[in-house]
Amino acid sequence: MTGAEAVPEDDAMAEGGRAVSQDDDPAAHGAARGGDTASRLDTVSGRDAVPRGDASPRSGGAARGDAVPREVDPRGGSATRRGGRGGGDGPGDGDGEVSGGQADDESLGRVFLTRVLEPGDETGGRWVRERGVAEVVRRLREGGRALPGVSEKRWAGLCARAGRAEPRRDLAVARTAGVRFVAPGAAEWPRQLDDLGDARPLGLWVRGGPSLRVWALRSVAVVGARACTDYGAHMAATLAAGLAERGWVVVSGGAYGVDGAAHRGALGAGGATAAVLACGVDRPYPPGHSGLITRIAEQGLVVGELPPGDHPTPSRFILRNRVIAALTRGTVVVEAAYRSGSLATARAAQRLGRHTMGVPGPATSALSAGVHELLRGDAVLVNDAAEVVELVGDMGELPPDRRGPVLPTDLLEPRTRQVLAGLPARGVAAAAEVARRAQTTRDDAIARLYELRALGYVERHGDGWKLTRQMMMSVRDGRAPY
Repeated sequence: MTGAEAVPEDDAMAEGGRAVSQDDDPAAHGAARGGDTASRLDTVSGRDAVPRGDASPRSGGAARGDAVPREVDPRGGSATRRGGRGGGDGPGDGDGEVSGGQADDESLGRVFLTRVLEPGDETGGRWVRERGVAEVVRRLREGGRALPGVSEKRWAGLCARAGRAEPRRDLAVARTAGVRFVAPGAAEWPRQLDDLGDARPLGLWVRGGPSLRVWALRSVAVVGARACTDYGAHMAATLAAGLAERGWVVVSGGAYGVDGAAHRGALGAGGATAAVLACGVDRPYPPGHSGLITRIAEQGLVVGELPPGDHPTPSRFILRNRVIAALTRGTVVVEAAYRSGSLATARAAQRLGRHTMGVPGPATSALSAGVHELLRGDAVLVNDAAEVVELVGDMGELPPDRRGPVLPTDLLEPRTRQVLAGLPARGVAAAAEVARRAQTTRDDAIARLYELRALGYVERHGDGWKLTRQMMMSVRDGRAPY
């Protein structure tokens, strides 16, 4: 990605940044300029891990430069698909990789629209739902009177974009990069994305071998601050590794900070991970994560709504988050300030009825303030992968019982423990005094004191009794021996 197209992917900036105006000419937008912040690396393992199951290279992952990428059949097999050929540039003419078979008019029309409409454009989504893809494409190609819901200025901008859209070329570029296009209704399409209504993606560009639909059925999003602390990076990596070891796919945005740590945690555990980008999947962003995203594409999936070569903008980062939320069963937020873009993912998950979870942090940390605000609402506090799986998993996937360590004195009979408590922390006490403190008889106290002596808790001094040195040290250190 060139420096002129790079934009800083700071979560706070993404949420607070300028959104693309509907009255602006969409064709005139360029990427904002900004410097890149050094990546926080949280290396979980130095080895190159191969995800289990579908993530294995045997599943047919396409490498960059392959003439024809391979596609995983959702039923478990793999097949090589070739797109149809055509002589024109308009939708309906093209050759390229489309999930499920040759690129028909519907799929090519959607490829065309991904170049014209911005992600999450509900007005455009309503056009497609009410009028059909072919009619919307025809109106945009011909120009003329605007479709309902947009100003004349915005319509002119959309028509200008339409005049430069080349779906056949986009599919050819995608094929060269090992990328396929998955349209709604295809066998690989994750049907939970339909919950977004008119904001549903027109289609998804997918890089990697496994089936997107199959992976999404058992996936969890792990998101958080870009400028995270060492604690945040550690928790993200540990959570992701634990989820991967339990057979869950870890989904995140490929950004610096928590996102990168989550991807590395899953890869380091030999598990599966998917990155949802706010740009073309053939041009990894941020540039500092190009190696990580390439590795994800080789062992997992890289997904995006934007066509090959398209660049990110601040508004696209926020709109991308709705896809992460809809694609997964639940979203875990690890460190987020009040204005963090990861909170947009959590709010989208809540609107869609998905599980929303948060990892608590120090009360004095500004990076944990947004997470704590979520936890005061409907989000659920989680500490590790087992607690996440308890929420998003199937019936019976429960975490182990949580309790403190069992002390040797916990195994004593309650009355004996009461006699032990009747001994002073220092000095010697007579049996009658111990009996009085333990609210029992002298004979009973003596019998239990001899039992405690056999266990090494007390010792006899003349006619009195006292705690052993080890027990006295426990009391001195503030640890109750009983």
